[in-house]
Formats: sequence, structure tokens, C-alpha cells
Amino acid sequence: MSEIGTGLQNASGIRAAVERAGYAFVEASDMRTALARFGSLADWPVFAESWNDLDVDTYMGDGGRYRKRRFGVYAADRQGAIVRGAHQPHYQGLDYNNLNGGIERWFKPVTEEIGNGSSMRTILEYCRALFGRLAPDAKKWHVEVHQFRIEAKTGEAGKPTPEGMHRDGVDYVLVLLINRRNIASGTTTVHDLDKRALGSFTLTDPLDAALVDDSRCYHGVTPVEPEIPAQPAYRDVLVVTFKKKP
Repeated sequence: MSEIGTGLQNASGIRAAVERAGYAFVEASDMRTALARFGSLADWPVFAESWNDLDVDTYMGDGGRYRKRRFGVYAADRQGAIVRGAHQPHYQGLDYNNLNGGIERWFKPVTEEIGNGSSMRTILEYCRALFGRLAPDAKKWHVEVHQFRIEAKTGEAGKPTPEGMHRDGVDYVLVLLINRRNIASGTTTVHDLDKRALGSFTLTDPLDAALVDDSRCYHGVTPVEPEIPAQPAYRDVLVVTFKKKP
């Protein structure tokens, strides 16, 4: 069943889509409405601009230099403040990431201004509310945020998910489009645990979002290529993951 289209702007509609199919695609206008219940996006111009200040990911198993990123962690109880944690490495086991997993990967931290700004805080509060309703048994969450820029060049496609169709080894994932410039493709595909296709869609407008139940679905994104070869081409996303803490 494909959970794609408009009409998911209220919290119950989005939650029902994820419960039903394991994922949901939420268009930008609906996502903005959903986020507005949890805070402000007043610093969005500064927030989006911060994607111009990411560092190259030097851990790529394929030798590529097309991915830039920053990373941050938070702790969230069911209620109360969502607290930024001390900087730490990002780790995925090889079972979840056979290209880049199995080692501690240290990335530059999300800056204090962005990590504690209104847009990030609003997004985190929204995720906690949604994922908390989907998992009422969860009392504490380990939260990770990733700023990603995938660059595309003539003769060298950028790979948003170089490890291919995958799961992240968490409970829930939000992928939020920040910007895309001069790129073709970048189609998100979602599959069930038997690798059968559930749906596909392309994040095209800032605030277009994909929400995934990582225990039920694999997801991936097709490589991006420049539409106009001589001009900069990139896809910027924020990825937020929530994992239950014992």
C-alpha cells in the first residue's frame, strides 16, 4: 500500500499511515502544518544556509568524496527537555551498513546555533510526539541528527544511500528535504522486509518528508546527477533517527 499524497497534515493521519504501511511521504505544505504545532521555523533561512558549512565524509568505503555531513546526538524522555548530548562517533554495525559500518565514524558536530535553534528543536519535538505515539512503551530515546549534502558532478553521480537499500538499525527515521539544486533523480524507494517494493517518491520541495518505521522497512535513494553539467548540483537533507533506550 502506498502512503503517498496530500491529506496527511494532521498528526493522526501521518501516524496512521506509518502504522498501516511502515512509512509515509508527507508533502511540504502538510509537513509545515504538522510542525507548526510543536514550535517555530523562524530561523529556517539560517538553518538551511548551514548546509553550506559541512565537511567531506572521509569514511566512504567506495572512495567517493561526494558526501558532506555534520552529526549530533540528543537524549529525549517522553516528556521534558530534549537534551543535546556530548559529541560522539556515529556507529552502525556491518549488518546494517556493509559499506561503511563496523567502525566508529567521527564527524564534525552540528553547530550549537543550529543544534539548539528553533527549526531543529521544532523538528525534534514533532518527532518525539509522533514516534512516542507509535511506540507508547518507549520511555527514553537516543536521538541522532545528520546534516547531509550529496553533490553530483558530470561523470560522477552522487549517492544519497551508497550502501544501497538498507535499514538504519534504529526504530524510526525522518528524512526532511532542506534543498535541492540542479539535480535529477534522487527517488526514494521503500521495501518491506522481503525486499518487495512498497512505494517510491521524490523529495522535491523544502520540507518534503519521508517517515519510516525502520523495523518494518528498507529504504534507499537513487543516485543524483546534475541537470546542467557546468553548475553546482546537490541534495541537502536532515536525517533524524530515534532509537529506544532500555
